[in-house]
Amino acid sequence: MYARRRHVYFAMMGACLTLFVLAWGVVRIWSVPAAVGMCVVAMVIPPLAAIVANRRGPEDRWWDDPSGDPKSDEWWDELDGKKRRP
Repeated sequence: MYARRRHVYFAMMGACLTLFVLAWGVVRIWSVPAAVGMCVVAMVIPPLAAIVANRRGPEDRWWDDPSGDPKSDEWWDELDGKKRRP
């Protein structure tokens, strides 16, 4: 799943760069407002790409999931003030 998120991230960032370069290399010759609009769209893509790349998938391990080591899990639960069920 990590590879898929990474590929989507790089595709989104590639689209962002392509929009920016086309906007000021080609489109501005015919329409400056269209070029500015393309840059606004390109400006929105990087935060969305970061969200996509950093979201947690259903099979990703989360920080508070049990590690599988009973002693370690018991120790962390004690520190967090959680009661373990027997």
